[in-house]
Amino acid sequence: MGPTSGRRSTTTPGMRQRALGQTGEDLAAEFLQQQGMVIIERNFRCPRGEIDIIARDGETIVFVEVKTRRTLALGSPLEAVTKAKLKRIRMLSALWLRGQRDYFAAIRIDALGIVMEPEPDYSHRRNLQVDS
Repeated sequence: MGPTSGRRSTTTPGMRQRALGQTGEDLAAEFLQQQGMVIIERNFRCPRGEIDIIARDGETIVFVEVKTRRTLALGSPLEAVTKAKLKRIRMLSALWLRGQRDYFAAIRIDALGIVMEPEPDYSHRRNLQVDS
């Protein structure tokens, strides 16, 4: 038997999912920059949650939720951006804005879905509305 026989893989499904998410966020940042946006912050975290990407699009501050899937087998990644998720992003965006000294003429929430296989395919939805 070889030196690795009987060993289990050290990667878990959770680790693979985090790696996929990180790859998706890296691709999303590049995509948004190619669209002319300036990335201000990535992975803003506070006790109440996280915003994946915060960017500036002209005078507008944009809070971007990134969802990445390997394939479409489980449906579009944007299907995972629910009303509850949008409400959470709206609440987190208000917390982030309170901590800023700059004035922003407008804000918006975008979602960016990425399907990795056979090659990265992007779906960008701008200005998602949050029902009260």
